[in-house]
Amino acid sequence: MALVTSKDGFGCVHGILESDNGRQLSLPLFVDNSVKVCALSNEDEPEVLSFLAVRPVHTVTMASFIRDNGLVSPLHRGQFYACRGLEDELLGVALIGHTTLFEARAEQAIEAFACLARECSQLHLLMGEQEKVQSFWKYYALDEERPRLLRDVTVLEQRAPFEQFETIEGLRPATLFDLDGVLSIQASMIEEEAGVSPLQTDPAGFRRRYARRVEQGRVWVLVKDDEFIFKADIISDTPEAVYIEGVYVSPKYRNQSYGRRCLSQMSNALLTQTEVLSLFVDVDNPRAHAFYLRSGYEFCSHYNILYF
Repeated sequence: MALVTSKDGFGCVHGILESDNGRQLSLPLFVDNSVKVCALSNEDEPEVLSFLAVRPVHTVTMASFIRDNGLVSPLHRGQFYACRGLEDELLGVALIGHTTLFEARAEQAIEAFACLARECSQLHLLMGEQEKVQSFWKYYALDEERPRLLRDVTVLEQRAPFEQFETIEGLRPATLFDLDGVLSIQASMIEEEAGVSPLQTDPAGFRRRYARRVEQGRVWVLVKDDEFIFKADIISDTPEAVYIEGVYVSPKYRNQSYGRRCLSQMSNALLTQTEVLSLFVDVDNPRAHAFYLRSGYEFCSHYNILYF
């Protein structure tokens, strides 16, 4: 394919590539040409999923997006890219967009993805292993540029059913009848963590995306007398791993074992369908750490979440 290059002010070489649908894409290429970055198409799915399956806890979100929607979909709110070496070997996969994620097995891939991200106008957050995110930011940032918000989080995982818990009646996947209640809870949790409520920035889109999650059976609830006691979201679901987020216990029912019993029961059910569960906990939240450890989770890794 024909390629015309030019260097920009960030030190990246740009090339005009033609995608499978004929659309012209302006993509940065690594300056020394040791790697190349290209947009992925749905035909690349088997190769990409195999690449991501090597480290399922760290790639579960991207893998679940692909399994749910394919490699090319407006639901990603971004574009999947591959970074390849001189022999066309896959060195990295990234989703560049509203939520930016990447799996890189070479420093050149991180640099190339960061260079590409500078051209994206819709970046909202970057999430990944601490050292890799810091490396990404080093290549991405200009001068003294800083992220709007930085969260240090710990990734916890669970690989075996937790035996020491009492079952609780009424724990179930949410239905659309529960949508308004769980939507309000989730929006409040996001605002507390990120400083911005999706009900203010994108109410229609947030409701649409969350309703789809409910329809997929990925929101679990315990409701008593129309009051939500417990809620948890399955953000990503693959045969290799499941990523859980948005664990909530009503203040009225905290310290009464509802949260531990609900989470343990849900986790055991999920482990009949996947190999490992994972979730994030803020580093400066020791009470949450203790709660998850009592529920059968163990330390896995340190992550950073950057908000642009």
